[in-house]
Order: sequence, then C-alpha cells, then structure tokens
Amino acid sequence: MSTVVIVGAGPAGLRAAEQLVQAGLRPVLIDEAPRIGGQIYRQPPATLQRRPADLYGFEAGKATALFERFAALLPNLDHRPDTLVWQIEDRTLHLLSGGRSQTLAFDALILATGATDRVLPFPGWTLPGVFTLGAAQVALKAQASLIGPRVVFAGTGPLLYLVAWQYVQAGGQVQAVLDTAPPEARRRALPGLLARPAVAAKGAWLLARLALAGVPVRRGVQLQRAEGEGRVSRLHWQQHGRPQSTECDAIGFGHGLRSETQLADLAGCAFDFDPLDQAWLPRRDAAGRSSVPGVYLAGDGAAILGADAAELAGARAALALLQDCGHPVPAAHAQALEEALVPQRRFRESLETLCPLPADWAAQAPDALVVCRCEEVTAGELRACVAETGTREMNRLKAHTRIGMGRCQGRMCAPGASRLLAQAAGCSLAEVGRLRSQPPVKPVPIAVLGASAPQVAPVPEDQRDD
Repeated sequence: MSTVVIVGAGPAGLRAAEQLVQAGLRPVLIDEAPRIGGQIYRQPPATLQRRPADLYGFEAGKATALFERFAALLPNLDHRPDTLVWQIEDRTLHLLSGGRSQTLAFDALILATGATDRVLPFPGWTLPGVFTLGAAQVALKAQASLIGPRVVFAGTGPLLYLVAWQYVQAGGQVQAVLDTAPPEARRRALPGLLARPAVAAKGAWLLARLALAGVPVRRGVQLQRAEGEGRVSRLHWQQHGRPQSTECDAIGFGHGLRSETQLADLAGCAFDFDPLDQAWLPRRDAAGRSSVPGVYLAGDGAAILGADAAELAGARAALALLQDCGHPVPAAHAQALEEALVPQRRFRESLETLCPLPADWAAQAPDALVVCRCEEVTAGELRACVAETGTREMNRLKAHTRIGMGRCQGRMCAPGASRLLAQAAGCSLAEVGRLRSQPPVKPVPIAVLGASAPQVAPVPEDQRDD
C-alpha cells in the first residue's frame, strides 16, 4: 500500500494514526488547524502558553496523554497542519496549503472530520456579539479571549454548560444560562445517563459549580429576540409563558452538534437518515467501513458520540483498514473496541432525552427571521417557496431560494431550513432529504480553483466552428 491518509487530527484521527503506525505504516495526517487536538482538545498558539487544566478542565489528563502519544508518533507519520481538503474525486484529495493548491492520491482514507455547532436561529442572531457556542470556546482556548465581559449562554446540550463554566473560570461574567430543554427532561434521561456514571457526575458537578458562582440557570426557555444598537445588548426570552430579558454584551448559543459530512459526500459515500441525530449521516458498519471500498469513517464526523467514543471509533476504523489490506488484526482487540462503544451509544441516546431540540422551533420562527445569513434568506421566503412551487426537497429549495449557496455551504442554515421545509410541506425531516455537497467545501482563492482545473487543449484553427 502506497498512501494511507487520515483527515482530521482530533481524538479519532490521532488514535487511528497510532494504530496504523504500530502496524508499520506511515500515514499522512491532514488537519486544517495549526496544532493537533480537534475542537475538544484545541491548543492555543505555541507562543500563548496556558495550563492544560485551564484549557480542558476534567479532560486535562486525557488531552495531555493524547499530545504525548502524538509526539512519540510524529517521526513515523507525515503530519500536514494548516491544510484544507476542499475536494475529493477519483481517489484524489485536493488540498489548500500555504495558499497553494496540491493534490494527493490515496489508496485508503480515514475521514475523522469532527463536528460543528447545530444552529437553530432566533431573531437578532446576526447582530455583532452573537456567537455560536463553539466559536465562544475557540476564542477562549485558542486566543485566551472572551466574546464579551457579560455573556449569556443559550440553547441546549452539554456544551452549553461546559462553555459557561469555562467562562466563569476565565473570569467572565456569565449573566445567565438559558436552556430550551424542558425541566422534566432530566428525570426521563436519568436511567440512560447511568450508562456512564462518571460523565454524568461531571455534568452534575458543572451545574453545582455554576450555582455556587451565582449564575442563573433557567430551563424550559424559549428564545425571543436579541436587541442592540450596533452590537447586542439584551436578550429577550420566555419561561412558562412569562416574558423576561437579560442585559449582556455577547451571546453564545447552539443546540448541540452536527456532523461534518461534506467530505464523505464528495468521496461518494451513501447516506442514511439517523433519527437520533435528526440528520443524514454517512453509512458505515460497526467497524467504520463506509459504502465506498477503502474509505473509513470515525468520530463525530460519522455520528455525534463525544471525544471518548471518537478515540475508540478511530482505533476501530484503523483496524478495519489494516484488516482489509491483509494485515493481521487481533479479533479480540477489535471486538473489545466495538463493545466499549455500546455504553457510549446508550449515553448518547440519553443525552438526546436530556437535551431535546425545540420541537416547535419551525412553527414559531417568524417570517422575518434570517435563516441563511450568507444569502439573506428568511423563513418567510422559504415558506412562500413551498406554498408557490410545492417544493418538498432540500436541493429544490436551494435552487429556488439560494439557501445554502453561500460561504458556509449550508453548514449553518441547513438544520433550520430543513425543519422549516418539513413543517411547511407537512412532511418529515427524512423526507426533505439533505443538501448535496459541492466543492470547494470551504472558500478557496479563485487562483486555486483555476490551478486545479483540468487543462483543455485548444481547438485547432481549422476545426473551429466560427
């Protein structure tokens, strides 16, 4: 085998690299970030030294161990940081690195592309000072900066409480934590949370610490609108039908995470609708094999299960790759990894019970709400398109309204747009489908696209149709 490539240097990608190196291979490890770790273990610039405990809290030991293992692996792999994979075709990766276009053919590929925020917008979310939870965390980890001196964190999901506590630790003034999940969800989720009691205990500890810090935590909240002149200064919300507002200088919001699946799509992988994630995810078997021979999937880019599960899945996908290439793989080791993932999945199911998405979000979204900020498409325009054209499928909606045609390629707007389409058309999320991925998956200079385009020989003068 000549070239084995891993895309993503988070927990899944690093554990996959470790397995491959131990088997005697020299994989290529590609990552957009300048340093390894992914989002969960994101590292600041080398010149900005911070203690692991300040960056990663409970997970500082895991992060440090992961970095130490990578340092030992580094001589035996080809690490390419600051490198974007923006297209996959004909078993070739198209890369952007140092402002220049490159290509890399592969024999086997592990996609460990991670996740990003799932955004269900609310009026005023385009105001300066409103960030996703992930962006608020990046500012803190990578730049040692707060998004504002007085911050409100809103939405739902475990990240909501984690980022709030990280801001308290960093000296920020957290005005409130506003959770859209109903209060009774905790009772319903408790049996499943006990599948990983240590993790559940950490969540309870975070809640206790926020309470001791005097941070108001409200559940069963409905976000109304953000207001401000030139920058957000207030968030209006309701609880039990009573309108309330909180003054702030910044808002961090999100509703859990969504898998980054665009590269899997460009690689030709088949997709299935996953009711748990409420999203279309690339098809894979228990070992991480996709529907495309030689392409493997691991970590949150395949399904949202968290950092611990990502490490297990990365190792398992690497073993599947080795097995398919004729390398001896201990069956007991592979089985142990799969069995270790079982409680991770059960815990993930309980989290969905604990932190459900607002069931009535689409019905409550006002017509003036901007859903796609790249193309300035509103909820009312999407509803009008459905009423006028009978559209029931996401790519038709895109063709009619330009939803998802902007810089983010639907990363931010697709979760909300698909819910609005399903609600307006009277069908299910599964029925409206998903946006087809288009290269480049992220913006690249026009010169790069030109350099990567196939060269067409000029037509001889005597054959031109003048």
